[in-house]
Amino acid sequence: MTATTSTPTPTATSPAAGPAAEPVAGLPADFRWGVATSSYQIEGAVDEDGRTPSIWDTFCRVPGAVVGGENGDTACDHYHRMPQDVELIASLGVDTYRFSLAWPRIQPGGRGKGNPRGIAFYDRLVDELLDRGVTPWVTLYHWDLPQELEDAGGWPERDTAYRFADYAEIAHDALGDRVRHWTTLNEPWCSAVLGYDQGVHAPGRRDFGDSMRAVHHLLLGHGLAARRLRAAGNPPGELGITLNLGTATPASDGEADRAAARRADGMGTRLYLDPLVHGRYPQDVVEDLAARGVTLPVEDGDLEAISTPLDVLGVNFYSGHVFSGTAEDGSTTGEDGLPVTRVVPQGRPRTAMDWEIVPERLTELLVRLQEDYGLPTVITENGAAFDDEPPADGAVHDADRTAYLADHIRAVAAARSAGADVRGYFAWSLMDNFEWAYGYAKRFGLVHVDYGTQRRTVKDSGLWYRDTIRLTRRAAGEADGEQPGGERADGGQASAD
Repeated sequence: MTATTSTPTPTATSPAAGPAAEPVAGLPADFRWGVATSSYQIEGAVDEDGRTPSIWDTFCRVPGAVVGGENGDTACDHYHRMPQDVELIASLGVDTYRFSLAWPRIQPGGRGKGNPRGIAFYDRLVDELLDRGVTPWVTLYHWDLPQELEDAGGWPERDTAYRFADYAEIAHDALGDRVRHWTTLNEPWCSAVLGYDQGVHAPGRRDFGDSMRAVHHLLLGHGLAARRLRAAGNPPGELGITLNLGTATPASDGEADRAAARRADGMGTRLYLDPLVHGRYPQDVVEDLAARGVTLPVEDGDLEAISTPLDVLGVNFYSGHVFSGTAEDGSTTGEDGLPVTRVVPQGRPRTAMDWEIVPERLTELLVRLQEDYGLPTVITENGAAFDDEPPADGAVHDADRTAYLADHIRAVAAARSAGADVRGYFAWSLMDNFEWAYGYAKRFGLVHVDYGTQRRTVKDSGLWYRDTIRLTRRAAGEADGEQPGGERADGGQASAD
């Protein structure tokens, strides 16, 4: 069936759509605006043109692993509807599209030469984007490890890092003449912890030691790939990694609560950023791991590779948390003998994912990142799932999502005013898609997808986002005495790079 795109007649400033679109003060004309997706969540076509199974193809077949037993076999059928989807992206007024490559499509089985048929799809996608004036921003790894590499041990095995570097080189050789913005990994915390410790994401393993070994090898893979891309012809204009980050605030000034917040921050933020930026793992985290019988498998030269200089840090933000070191029954040690690290509800509204909405924590996070790590940042994901009503009269009224986006974009502007070098904001997600273990039950999109017909309908939030981008660019350009939105040599709008 041919994809159709429905453009709702109500504007994003209608009362049903929530906040009116208006310029966001503090964001310059060269601020980068985008939308984001990932390969397994939208592409479908899992067994076409030489693609082999990923760990998510396998995990989706495990009874009870995914809500409703659903999978990404078809997803949004983007593999067959790509030109129409690029037209949709361009219609939203964004200058950047962040998407991921499917490793088992580029390099089936995770070893050997590249797959020309799989690479051809991304060739066409990149060309379509550039033809429409949209800059491609490639993520090399968004969780779809080739199943053959998991069968060989997966990310807890050192060899997987080298396999990733090989794959990165293949992808860059194919696309690096046109793609200037490269992200190595998306959210290595999720890959390691949800996949190898908690078992709620692919590959579904539950071993804390393996999880921490996976952390190190993911970071090593990043470093090895970064070195290869730096050494290649057409080196990246911007090279980075994307981390899912939040804030860890102690519930009180008490010692137990401060210790709990320290542990949460150590395992969620510093375990990744300290080696990436400072070339060392945080000593307190190393000691905490040792108390659990775990030693990170660091070999000579690893930390030098991991700390290969970054041009930009991608930040995925959805919430921030308050932590207590005391359980509700008053104990400070859990049944597992470990110190209590408990999330304390803040009494704020929540999304359909049950995540508290705390936009001021995004400002806090970005300022902290600037002070502690000194890297330019781009918000590579921010958005919210809500229980949208189906399209009616060609419209989807999602005032709650519009308000969420408005609050968080203002939080980014506040961080810039406080000195954080934030250069862009990408909404998650372009369209409703396969939401991992939640199947199709959660909708994050600016665009509604009817999975039965694959009809796309721009939601009120998408129209609001489009209008906000246009108004902000115009206001910023007028303030600078310039014409905003000028074309760059890479095909996108003017930006900070």
